[in-house]
Amino acid sequence: MSYVNPDALVSTEWLADHLGDPSIAIIDASWHLPAAERNGGEEYEASHIPGAVFFDVDTVADTGSGLPHTVPSPEFFAEQAGALGIDNSKRVIAYDSNGGFMAAMRAWWMFRLYGHDRVAVLDGGLPKWLAEGRPMTDAATEIAAANFQARFRAGMVRTLDQIMANIDDAESQIVDVRAPGRFDGTEPEPRPGMRSGHIPGAVNLPFAAFLDKDRHFVMRSADEIGAVIGGTDGTQNPIVASCGSGVTACVAALALHLIGRDDVAVYDGSWSEWGGRGDTPVET
Repeated sequence: MSYVNPDALVSTEWLADHLGDPSIAIIDASWHLPAAERNGGEEYEASHIPGAVFFDVDTVADTGSGLPHTVPSPEFFAEQAGALGIDNSKRVIAYDSNGGFMAAMRAWWMFRLYGHDRVAVLDGGLPKWLAEGRPMTDAATEIAAANFQARFRAGMVRTLDQIMANIDDAESQIVDVRAPGRFDGTEPEPRPGMRSGHIPGAVNLPFAAFLDKDRHFVMRSADEIGAVIGGTDGTQNPIVASCGSGVTACVAALALHLIGRDDVAVYDGSWSEWGGRGDTPVET
């Protein structure tokens, strides 16, 4: 079986051949958990793929929500995309320093959330690019402000109230992509103040299952992705992906998009919201 939506990925070879192409916009969306003590913006300034601009998922966000990098208004997203020189004619290529399994897929999902389907993830991300000896630079990328028009797709995102309602009606299958210990409540959360466990009715499918760790974390084949999701109960229902803060949930969203699932949403607040409250039910 082949990918149904292969254009959601580009290879390092493809991107190397298209450096300098004015029809594409390359974004470095590198992001790290606070415990990693790394700064994606600083690392971008020190070294990035030529022509890339920095897409900060913590800035292109609703910074007043009290939660990590939740989605902003369509107007704010459009303003930020335009400030990076991205208009609706551009094909956006997202990468990050973690090999594509972190914020690059969050950026991919956000552009699609705001109506822009001309977006892809660099398969294998910066680690694969570097391993192949491809060019990097510390030169600032010249940016010409552009006009981006956002069209919000509400069906691609879920709120806390919608997840609460789903516990009773079970219209969607919640797929939690965190590590098994966090899902089971046997390991602590990396963010302080979070309860342990999972949303009632959720199933655990760690995001790493969609990635080939032996090949710089490129996405698995369509057959492999199908086998992974085929082993999860409730896959005939629409799927809502959840994680720690709405980032790695987008790995599942991309993997399932590749094999043609168009009924996948992301719980934006994810466990940072659910596990940080005292009035949400938790199972272990």
